[in-house]
Amino acid sequence: MYVGLLLLFGYAGGEIANYFYLPRVTGYLVMGMLLSHSVLGLFHEQLVKEELTLITHIALAIIAFSIGGSLGLRTMKMLGKYIAWITLTQTLGAFVVVTVTLAFFFSIIFSFEFTNPLFWSYYFPVALVIGAICAATAPGAILAIVHEYKAKGPFTTILLGVVALDDAITIVLYAFAISLAQSLMNHETIVWQNLFFASVWSITLSLSIGGVLGLCLKQFVRFVPRREAMLGVMVGLIFLASGLSISLEISPLLANMMLGFVVINFVEHHEDIFRVVESLEEPIFGMFFTLAGAHLDLKVIETAGWIALLLSLGRFAGKLLGTHAGAQISHAPETVKKYLGFALLPTAGVTVGLALEAKNILGETSFSEIMVSAILGSVILNEFLTPFLVRFSLVKAGEAKHA
Repeated sequence: MYVGLLLLFGYAGGEIANYFYLPRVTGYLVMGMLLSHSVLGLFHEQLVKEELTLITHIALAIIAFSIGGSLGLRTMKMLGKYIAWITLTQTLGAFVVVTVTLAFFFSIIFSFEFTNPLFWSYYFPVALVIGAICAATAPGAILAIVHEYKAKGPFTTILLGVVALDDAITIVLYAFAISLAQSLMNHETIVWQNLFFASVWSITLSLSIGGVLGLCLKQFVRFVPRREAMLGVMVGLIFLASGLSISLEISPLLANMMLGFVVINFVEHHEDIFRVVESLEEPIFGMFFTLAGAHLDLKVIETAGWIALLLSLGRFAGKLLGTHAGAQISHAPETVKKYLGFALLPTAGVTVGLALEAKNILGETSFSEIMVSAILGSVILNEFLTPFLVRFSLVKAGEAKHA
């Protein structure tokens, strides 16, 4: 019943948004917010946060597969230098700016000197972890708007390439930040080799799952002649990549990105494969973003609103400065220098997942509760504002077909 309501209300929200010349994603989100337990109460909290999480997994898997499919080798050879530099600098930019901003905020609020042992054993580690979490960029909103406005060109390719690699670097950063935070909190010696190899192993395993499944498809694709049958095969492979990754506690996003990458570069008739997967995207986007909006909790904004605003501003500054720096270093086109940073501001699924995981690691204290609430508040703020900025950047780059 609730899945049916998500589909119908999501469609209605998208149509209303289009009527007012807004991105469909915004309509989905606003409709979800109205349905949330904080407003109309049609979707209760347990339903949204627990019972419908499978929809989130499914949507992120399909989104990751589509983004992996944007990384054709020919295109990557031409634009790879820009993508590599911008991915690195904008991720590190958000991480550093948010960490430093939050550390200063804690020192002012709690009147700590930077020489205070409590600052280094608790508050700085918390700032470090949140900084890593805030480095993530949400691929869903970006891909939805790219498809809605049929954006195509070097700017869009660089954007999708950066988004594809962003999660890999964020996961590495997060692993380092968590391990370093735990060592500081427990006054332990930091073993850098262990941090590095644990991160590399996790990423390698994720990529291997997607790569192996993609190569299996290459061998058997000729036995799937009908378009209708291909849809079932591809959905099965995407779900399998996600399920294996979740079971092994590695990244399903990276696994499905790799699957999409192998399909676009090494599998025959890949155009037909992506066409059948794209036929699912509109209803999937509708459900996913309506459900994301239904996470709205007014108490979160009330208790941690100012910190949420601080995180959002710090993240925006880090992403914009980092993107511009990477574009300068790699001598990217002028449109990339000016506008790409605005398209990299959305944040959602990965951020929420890492925040909830960090809460368990940092302990069930009122302070960690406030910090997680602040992260969720910043996600809500981002989700509502950033679709307009993504559209703005695509229009300014001249690659949006209609707006």
